Amino acid sequence: LCLRKEVRNKLILVAFRCCPWSRCCGMGDFRPRTVWLGHPEKREQRYPRNVINNQKYNFFTFLPGVLFNQFKYFFNLYFLLLACSQFVNELRLGALYTYWVPLGFVLIITIVREAVEEIRCFLRDKEVNSQIYSKLSTRGELLFSLEDYNQRVPADMIFLRTSERNGSCFLRTDQLDGETDWKLRLPVACTQRLPTAADLLQIRSYVYAEEPNIDIHNFIGTFTREDGDPPVNESLSIENTLWASTVIASGTVIGVVIYTGKELRSVMNTSNPRHKIGLFDLEVNCLTKILFGALVVVSLVMVALQHFAGRWYLQIFRFLLLFSNIVPISLRVNLDMGKMVFSWMIKKDSKIPGTVVRASTIPEQLGRISYLLTDKTGTLTQNEMVFRRLHLGTVAYGMDSMDEVQSHVFSAYTQPPHDVPASRAPATTKVRKTISSRVHEAVKAIALVHNVTPVYEANGVTDQAEAEQHYEDTCRVYQASSPDEVSLVQWTESVGLTLVGRDQSSMQLRTPSGQILNFTILQIFPFTYESKRMGIIVRDESTGEITFYMKGADVVMSGIVQYNDWLEEECGNMAREGLRVLVVAKKSLTEEQYQDFEARYVQAKLSVHDRSLKVATVIESLEMEMELLCLTGVEDQLQADVRPTLEILRNAGIKVWMLTGDKLETATCTAKNAHLVTRNQDIHVFRPVTTRSEAHLELNAFRRKHDCALVISGDSLEVCLKFYEYEFMELACQCPAVVCCRCAPTQKAQIVRLLQERTGKLTCAVGDGGNDVSMIQEADCGVGVEGKEGKQASLAADFSVTQFKHLGRLLMVHGRNSYKRSAALSQFVIHRSLCISTMQAVFSSVFYFASVPLYQGFLIIGYSTIYTMFPVFSLVLDKDVKSEVAMLYPELYKDLLKGRPLSFKTFLIWVLISIYQGSIIMYGALLLFESEFVHIVAISFTSLILTELLMVALTIQTWHWLMIVAELLSLACYIASLVFLHEFIDVYFIATLSFIWKVTVITLVSCLPLYILKYLRRRFSPPSYSKLTS
Repeated sequence: LCLRKEVRNKLILVAFRCCPWSRCCGMGDFRPRTVWLGHPEKREQRYPRNVINNQKYNFFTFLPGVLFNQFKYFFNLYFLLLACSQFVNELRLGALYTYWVPLGFVLIITIVREAVEEIRCFLRDKEVNSQIYSKLSTRGELLFSLEDYNQRVPADMIFLRTSERNGSCFLRTDQLDGETDWKLRLPVACTQRLPTAADLLQIRSYVYAEEPNIDIHNFIGTFTREDGDPPVNESLSIENTLWASTVIASGTVIGVVIYTGKELRSVMNTSNPRHKIGLFDLEVNCLTKILFGALVVVSLVMVALQHFAGRWYLQIFRFLLLFSNIVPISLRVNLDMGKMVFSWMIKKDSKIPGTVVRASTIPEQLGRISYLLTDKTGTLTQNEMVFRRLHLGTVAYGMDSMDEVQSHVFSAYTQPPHDVPASRAPATTKVRKTISSRVHEAVKAIALVHNVTPVYEANGVTDQAEAEQHYEDTCRVYQASSPDEVSLVQWTESVGLTLVGRDQSSMQLRTPSGQILNFTILQIFPFTYESKRMGIIVRDESTGEITFYMKGADVVMSGIVQYNDWLEEECGNMAREGLRVLVVAKKSLTEEQYQDFEARYVQAKLSVHDRSLKVATVIESLEMEMELLCLTGVEDQLQADVRPTLEILRNAGIKVWMLTGDKLETATCTAKNAHLVTRNQDIHVFRPVTTRSEAHLELNAFRRKHDCALVISGDSLEVCLKFYEYEFMELACQCPAVVCCRCAPTQKAQIVRLLQERTGKLTCAVGDGGNDVSMIQEADCGVGVEGKEGKQASLAADFSVTQFKHLGRLLMVHGRNSYKRSAALSQFVIHRSLCISTMQAVFSSVFYFASVPLYQGFLIIGYSTIYTMFPVFSLVLDKDVKSEVAMLYPELYKDLLKGRPLSFKTFLIWVLISIYQGSIIMYGALLLFESEFVHIVAISFTSLILTELLMVALTIQTWHWLMIVAELLSLACYIASLVFLHEFIDVYFIATLSFIWKVTVITLVSCLPLYILKYLRRRFSPPSYSKLTS
């Protein structure tokens, strides 16, 4: 925790005292603990450091870690051994700098790049870790006050006190569990009753807390106040907790810290960041091993042709050094610099503003994604609910006909009093109600059956007390545990019936005429995942009538309401439109019926054994033959362009899985609304399973479905993975789309890991909340969306975008280009090295297999740097199609999933080209030179440079002005440097006509056949992209 300056030192003193439960601080198994308040003699708690750390290294591990990650690549280790061998005189072939300068250059660039990324990561973490909180006690107790609206809870705490009049507060937990519902939290009763917050420092008490664990939905503990008479002992549950990474949505709260650092629920549900190595890098590493094998074979052949004469073992090493160019040291530095260019291009793309590349080592991974796993809330949706439909069975009202609803509500409260009882007739009446009275009953029910609380805030003109007294509309905001409920209450306000006041025992509604209706809340039955419904019993103060209102999902409400012939059909119609459907019903109760129910309900709540079952049974006795009032349809608005983006991904061959902590119905509605599941696809909802036999039966039922999207809950998924992991993953991978709801953060990461292991394909995880961090870090590519849920996901991600729709361009354009360019660049660098190695092999074989270098000193370094580096590196600017075409035809992306741009086939083709060109250049120079050996060097080296420049031109598909500059600059550098290369090249000879025609002939013979082959291939067997560009 980062506190105000005056209390920081006191916290540090606490942090380093010996710890009676020190094993829970990281030295062993976690254990329960007791946190003391008002006991100076017992303040010995020691807490782990409460910091966020997304860095891969620290100050001491940075250099060893970076060097290890570099030298675990085969060819980097190979070149280190190569450079070290030059310290042995018998193995030295030239100046030391010809080996150490390239290796040092590669390492320096890598270290600088990693250092920049680590410093950026450190600064981002420092910003988050530097948030300031108010500490109440100076004696060591970790009592903190969170006073700002939208302030994030810094550690796991027990809720002791709030400033809210109703004695509770709301939490936003979307960063922790992905659920959009606000959670109601209650303070410890005896501390809430204290007159002031300062009295917390005067009492003697302690909190007993269970051992730290990953369960974010449960907590077991007790709060004991010892100085009371008698001592007060209260049980603590999840309702009394404030977990870290949640956000205070109302009032001021005071809590005592029980867990910090690595003991936090949010931290235990996330994994440590890992160093990601791209699949492309592994493939290149594999090719270099093949090249090394070729190097060893060539060296052995050379020594064998000498009949292993003399000290042949030294000759083997000399040949290994002589042909060391077969494994190009410049490959790694070219690829790393290419990655930096690709990252810069992503950042500078004006069509995806705000995109940040945090891991510049894996941009080409974006070009080969097979599975995209996305969060729902805040990623696909805006988490803003909009009321869309009111359905009464015989008539439905959409957004364009809400004025009719408004007029019906207005007439219901302005008609003569003697007409009113007709609209309040009991559910058993046979009198047919008018449309006006039915609309009024429906709107009133929606305005009453909820857990919404109106809160009044000062707006600069009106103070809070005055606004609350006069129910000022401009100062009122609604707080609730669900955005669905807020949208329903806002809708009733828009049609004339406004919720203006509420506490724990009463509710006030305002009619269109300004009259205040008072209702006493007798009982509330909150929504649970198991019951899928919520209910409320209220008494109308003006008439004394008692009414039981209920709303819930159609699957449970269909068995509760009276028989009707339209409920199932209309629910299906609204669900197909992507609306979240709620069924609203009511039941009128007499005073005797309610008193009988209350007695049984209170008795059930006092039970010690099977309490929840007995309570549910009593409530269910009321839930019979209820009057169906209406259906409501609410839409969770999608992010901009989610549907076209998902369609692009689908057409590109990418399978999209939605992993969310939200409810099954909500997730299914969003999947339909976003067209994650297309209209012609069926949805198989995996039934809840708890045992092996149930999982077996349900998997068999699912196996019989074809081209069917899967919807499964986290609990059922856990059972399936425990007993039938292989079978389940095999079936799920065949689905066009998968929706996993009620997923814990660790489950999301587990699914990513299983996909990687079972399919061997690349995965991309997209999320915006703290509960998505594990999934993002586990995936081959992690993308964080910066949104309303903070920056925790984007800070931990490899790539950060501001909107989900940017993902399409990130993959289709930048991912595709990065992969194709990296493939072309790597193969050309290998070709460049194989060419000169082939020439060396021909030269050695002609001159009796002597281990003498053909080119020495600056020629060998200049060849792969100033003479050819810029044209070869300019391939990072090449592209086969325009970005608009890549977005219009996402099928082009599908070709990359097979890995064709860099395969053994393309590698073999480039090897054959290199051997052909190297042999032609060397044999041509040997045939055409006349007298001096130095002429061979001049002819062959100049032909080699020109061949490389022409081959770059042959490889380029779309010319960029920098490519032309690079070609001309390299040629100019070579011509200018000839003046200084008199040690290796005869300057007078290169000015002769004989030199020019010989070089021209050799260059034409080495390049012209390849140009002809390229033309014929494009003419008779063009690639798919060329058909679009033409």
